Amino acid sequence: MGKKRITKKSGGSDVAGTSRALNRIPKRKLASGNLNILATFNNTLVTLTDNKGNSVMSASSGALGFKGSRKSTPFAAAKVGEIIGEKAQQMGMKEATVVVRGVGAGRESALRAFAGQGINVTKITDKTPVPFNGTRPPKPRRV
Repeated sequence: MGKKRITKKSGGSDVAGTSRALNRIPKRKLASGNLNILATFNNTLVTLTDNKGNSVMSASSGALGFKGSRKSTPFAAAKVGEIIGEKAQQMGMKEATVVVRGVGAGRESALRAFAGQGINVTKITDKTPVPFNGTRPPKPRRV
C-alpha cells in the first residue's frame, strides 16, 4: 500500500515564473511615475511608484524564482525590468523617471529591459550611497 504519487505537468517552460508575476496587476491608471532600481551584489529589486512616491508595484529577481548566485546576474535583472515594464504598460504608463541605487551587475540591464517595453524614460539619476569616511580599519595583526 502507500500513497500514490501525483505529478502535475506545468503549462510550458516558463523562465523564472514570469506568467505568475503578470497575474497581479493593479487596477490604477498611471500616466507617469518613478522607477527605483536597487542593484545589490546579491539581488536586484525594482519598485514602481507614482509621482508622490507611493509604491504601486515591485518585483525582484528572487521573487521571480531565481536562487542563489543567479539572482545577481544581468539576465535576472532584465527579466525583472521586463515584468515591471509590461505591468506599467498595462496600467497605461507613458513616461517614467528612473533612480538607480547600488553597484550590482543588474543596474543597467534592468533599466534597458524596462525602457525596451515602450515607456519613455525622461531622467536617469544615480543615487548610490557613498561612504564619507568608510569603515574602521582592522586591528594590527598579533603574531
